[in-house]
Amino acid sequence: MTDIKNNLQTVKDEIALAIERRRKIFDDEVKLVAVTKNHNVEMMREAIDLGVNEIGENRIQEATEKFSSLDRKVKWHLIGHLQTNKVKAAVKIFDLIHSIDSEHLAVAVNRAAKSTEKIQDVLIQVNLAKEESKTGIEIENLDELIKTVESLENLKLRGLMMIAPNYEDVEDCRPLFKKMYELFQDLKQKNSEVKYLSMGMTHDYKIAIEEGANIIRVGTAIFGVRDYQSEMRK
Repeated sequence: MTDIKNNLQTVKDEIALAIERRRKIFDDEVKLVAVTKNHNVEMMREAIDLGVNEIGENRIQEATEKFSSLDRKVKWHLIGHLQTNKVKAAVKIFDLIHSIDSEHLAVAVNRAAKSTEKIQDVLIQVNLAKEESKTGIEIENLDELIKTVESLENLKLRGLMMIAPNYEDVEDCRPLFKKMYELFQDLKQKNSEVKYLSMGMTHDYKIAIEEGANIIRVGTAIFGVRDYQSEMRK
């Protein structure tokens, strides 16, 4: 049985230590988004009752089912790839969408938000390492997508997101995190509503914090290994 209480305390302690090790001075707090993909509602409730108030989900269908039965007030983060045919459901549920990666998707989310009179907070996902297996805008096209998102009246650009490669040596992530922080700072200086740099997961969140992340997305370190057989059955 997963010991969520002790796991969560360990993650919080590691976050505090990572903040102390930061090489620069970062004034903003670090938000812990507990990633609940393939973990049941009972485990989610336990984590929330222990102080978690930010939940991350990857899939719209799974999030929709949990949203209707969770019976807890939390902030909902969409951290997985968003298909345009799922944007209406996403806008209904999520407070922050991390994965805007194209003009087409941005326009679709804006349209859905407008239809419900909502201003949707979003992050732009950047594929800094240019991994073919990952979504995200490549850095050469980032400025153009930023302009598009900022021009859409029912979207509010709140920052950037990155998923680092799963390197064998986690230190190899550090240069990418540094570069993302530079991009974030540049964007932040141009847009006062930009506040978040989402990067770092279970295997690399400590380095991400040291290099400037203020949102980290942690699942396995809190809830244990996911039931991927269950995932395949869905």
